[in-house]
Parts: sequence; structure tokens; C-alpha cells
Amino acid sequence: MKIFESLGLRADGRRLLVLDQTQLPGQEVWLDGGDPDAMIAHIRALRVRGAPLIGVAAALSLAWYAERGAGESDVRAAAARLRAARPTAVNLMGAIDRMLEAVTPRLDADVLVAEAEAIFEEDVALCEAMAGHGAPLLTDGDGVLTHCNTGGLATVGIGTALGVIRRAVERGVRMHVYVDETRPLLQGARLTTWELGRCGIPYTLIADGMAPILMRAGRVQRVLVGADRIARNGDVANKVGTYAVAVAAHHHGIPFYAVAPWTTVDLGCRDGGEIPIEERPGDEVRGVRGSFGAVQWSPDNAPVYNPAFDVTPVDLVTALVLDRGVLTSQELRAGGLARLAKPRTVRAV
Repeated sequence: MKIFESLGLRADGRRLLVLDQTQLPGQEVWLDGGDPDAMIAHIRALRVRGAPLIGVAAALSLAWYAERGAGESDVRAAAARLRAARPTAVNLMGAIDRMLEAVTPRLDADVLVAEAEAIFEEDVALCEAMAGHGAPLLTDGDGVLTHCNTGGLATVGIGTALGVIRRAVERGVRMHVYVDETRPLLQGARLTTWELGRCGIPYTLIADGMAPILMRAGRVQRVLVGADRIARNGDVANKVGTYAVAVAAHHHGIPFYAVAPWTTVDLGCRDGGEIPIEERPGDEVRGVRGSFGAVQWSPDNAPVYNPAFDVTPVDLVTALVLDRGVLTSQELRAGGLARLAKPRTVRAV
């Protein structure tokens, strides 16, 4: 396998390593991800997260396993376990399916490695293409609201929504980013602020419930979010809390953009009602854990409802920013995604 490095994933010829995102921003801890079962544990514990990154990391782990001599039955069994690690983010399933298609009917470790490397390289190009299409949507002086983390920690390139922001800033667009903390696991507070600080992009961290106040005050001109699965009609599943942001943006007449690669589009899913929504452990809501330790603020037996994602209907989406172009809500409702489908080709814009 080639030597490569991204913000959250690297291979040095001896090991496949993942950055433990649960330890950020306090510590940068790298963990072994070459064993598929270890990678599954990392994905489920959100040490590896972000729909595109999950897909790439799973593909590389499977290839690493095969390259080190795992038999065909073991590789295919590991693929099935990896594919089921998280149910909502379709990139994971697509990446594993693509890997297995490359070695049908006979498994070849070299072919598997080459396919995983191609998935990595294509994700980098997809990020650049999204940024190229999305950056012109941002104007000088904008206040931009984000939710969850959509940068280099969620992909192996510059990111989805955060990649758009980054490329716009590099082109001279001045803006201020308002970062939703993203309860209950604080991906915005822990991860997006860390990335924006590294990039030198000015930001302000806010609690999730404060976003409508900023919108009413005229301090937010655009909302940019990512996506974990996009249905054929344009409904968008993303980190829980996104739907509330979209409702508030719609009420205040603020454009709401979802930024995602084509690998996040699921044309087999008719609408958001068919998207499986992962429910996570109640302890994530009862308190918080991180590199600083653990804090609990509710009774041990407090009943909890903890969906990891919600669905924003296409009517609340101003446009989707994809690597293949920008589709407005009207175009999406008219079947734009199905018409945009084509054989896989990736070119950076």
C-alpha cells in the first residue's frame, strides 16, 4: 500500500493509523486501524467519523488486512462486518461494495489495495470539486453558520462544507464562521473549532439553540452543512440538529446549502423516510466524556432518545453542492439527482 497522509488518516508502510477524534482538541492520539475489527470499533465509538472518511477508512482497513495475507473467506466476512458498522452513512456501504465488486469472482489482494487507494485519491478530488462549485456561493462579509464537522476530519481531503469555506477564504472572501457546538457529542465545539483555528479562519462557537438569535440579528447570511445520506428526491440526512437549523434558516430567509460528494447520494432511497436513522447510547446525552474526563448531569436512569441524525426535507434545502455541480431545491424536486447520475469520473474543479 502507498504511503499517504490526511488530517485524520495515514499509512506509513508499516501501519494504518487513524486519529482518535474523541480525544480532540485536548490530545492528538493516533491508533492502529489495520485490523478490520479494530476499525469497526473505532467507527462505532466515533474515533473515526464523517461519512466520507468512514468509507475510505473502512476500504483501506480491508485492503490492509488482505495485503497481509488474510484468506478470502476472512476478508469477505470482515467486509460484511465493516459494512454494518454504522447504518446511516451510505458512503461506508458504497465503499465496501465497490471493494468487493473489484475482486469478484476471485479475491486478489493487489487489486483490493489498488481499489482502496483509488477511493482515497478520489475523495481528495471530490472535496476539491465541491469546493470549486461551492466557493462562488459565498460573498465578502458573510456570516456563515455550520453544524457538526465537515472538514478534513470528515474526509481525506479538505472537507465538504468546511472545504467550501476554506477555498473561499483562500480566494480572498472575508467571512466569519459561527460554529454550532453540535450536541450531544460536540463535534462542532471540539473538531470544527480545532480545524478553523489551524486554518486561521475567524469563528465564534455557539450553543446549538443560539443559532436562530444570530439569524434574527442579521449576523448569518449563509448556512453550510454536510450530509450522511441524500435520498433521490433531495431529502438530506445529517447530524441531529440540522433539521432545526434548516427550519430556522427558512423562517429567516437565509440560504441553506448541504455540501456532499456523490458517494453520499443514495438513488435507491426514494425519500428521507426510507433513510435508516442510527440511535446511539443514552449516556451520550446524560453527560459528556472526552480527553478531560467525564461529567454527568442527569440521573443514571433518565430515559433518553438519542438519534444520531435527522432528515431535512428538500423543501428546506436551497441547494445541494455536489462534486458534479449545484442543484437547487426546484431542480431536486424535478428529479435532478437521477438525471445527474453517470458513470464514476472524478475531476477537481
